[in-house]
Amino acid sequence: MRTTSPYDANTPHWQGRLALKIQSTPAQAFSADFDLQGSAQAGDLAFFTPLGSTIAHLQWNADTAVLQTNGAPQHFDTLAALSRYTTGTDLPIASLFSWLQGDDLPTPGWEADLSALPSGRLTARRLGPDAPAELKIILNR
Repeated sequence: MRTTSPYDANTPHWQGRLALKIQSTPAQAFSADFDLQGSAQAGDLAFFTPLGSTIAHLQWNADTAVLQTNGAPQHFDTLAALSRYTTGTDLPIASLFSWLQGDDLPTPGWEADLSALPSGRLTARRLGPDAPAELKIILNR
């Protein structure tokens, strides 16, 4: 995993396992280890295989969002556009940061279950007929 960070010790930081299931046609599923730092305004997210190899590295700020995989970096205008490209759906990024910090921020179309957050588990579900989705996060403690 990454050994250096441009962030200081006060920057929010989470590590663990993430799984996303989207009930689209065809259904989509993704799971990976992750390392997340920052906020919805500026941050850094890396996905890893179980053996520690980097699958993808995402970085964003107010001006740009960048996806780095094995090829050349891909640039996006916003984190929302980058998220949509990488996951195939719109995720509530700002809400996700709030949820990880224990704030049950109401998010239209989404329902978060933070009841197991003290033990490192978070689940969020997108409700409704348009490609329901489920996001599960297990944090390293």
